[in-house]
Amino acid sequence: MNLVERPRRLRRTETIRALVRETRLSPDDFVYPLFVCEGEGVRREIASMPGAFNLSIDELVKEVEAARRVGVRSVILFGVPGEKDAVGSEAYAEDGITQRAIRAVKRELKDVLVIADNCLCEYTDHGHCGVIEDGEVLNDPTLNLLARTAVSQAQSGADIIAPSNMMDGFVIAIREALDESGFEHIPIMSYAVKYASGFYGPFREAAGSTPQFGDRRGYQMDPANSREAMREAELDYEQGADMLMVKPALPYLDIIRAVRERFDLPIAAYQVSGEYAMIKAAGRLGWIDEERVALETLTSIKRAGSDIILTYFARELAQRLT
Repeated sequence: MNLVERPRRLRRTETIRALVRETRLSPDDFVYPLFVCEGEGVRREIASMPGAFNLSIDELVKEVEAARRVGVRSVILFGVPGEKDAVGSEAYAEDGITQRAIRAVKRELKDVLVIADNCLCEYTDHGHCGVIEDGEVLNDPTLNLLARTAVSQAQSGADIIAPSNMMDGFVIAIREALDESGFEHIPIMSYAVKYASGFYGPFREAAGSTPQFGDRRGYQMDPANSREAMREAELDYEQGADMLMVKPALPYLDIIRAVRERFDLPIAAYQVSGEYAMIKAAGRLGWIDEERVALETLTSIKRAGSDIILTYFARELAQRLT
């Protein structure tokens, strides 16, 4: 048999496979999500996220330093405040947990890129992402608080603001507030396409942000919709977002691809807590090869078109990649 094409020739050895590999992962692709809490010497493992922790500021700095040593140079911070109220005032307090954490990381590790998640759900006593009136999340009053939070985060030294709340007009409100405060150089990484997903459960345990009533389907996207995703991304693009994010990642690879093909901005995707937890759980049960599956899923996210991947595997897998 004289076959003209034999694709297996280029799969025969690992060296050949590496030579012709189309999609390559690097620690530079990763953003490492970290949860910072009050206290000192706190390193409390999150039960549903093995290997992820609530960290006090001193432990957070150590974790960021350890990640930096293996090549992960970007982190995104989520605050877990000691006190919460109806309007999430700790989100924009000058001495809030996130503000202090940003200052500490930038003081000790100046070359690490610090992204500040911008939302109220971790800071409100009701667990929703905005101001509540008669059981409804009010859009425009919430924008004022998000803008105030963004300025506070920038003043603390954040390199990028990442609004994740899905309020209408959140990008333009934050852009205008940053510009008016002298932070026109600070980019916005918009959670442009954020679905109302069942994959967020472990995060809500980590951040203590489970809604006390109802759910977030009134402002996060319906998982059944893709055309609406393009509309959301278009609005953020027009309002001045510098990067667009899709969240979650693995169930929405088609959306990542569609956003990538339509927009010329850097595209981010968030491999969320539930995606991470499933891989960890199956790995611990011996049902899958955890590292191999983690790398395979991250590769698929990049192959779909993501330039930036937010993943809890960042530190764990960075050394493997290098």
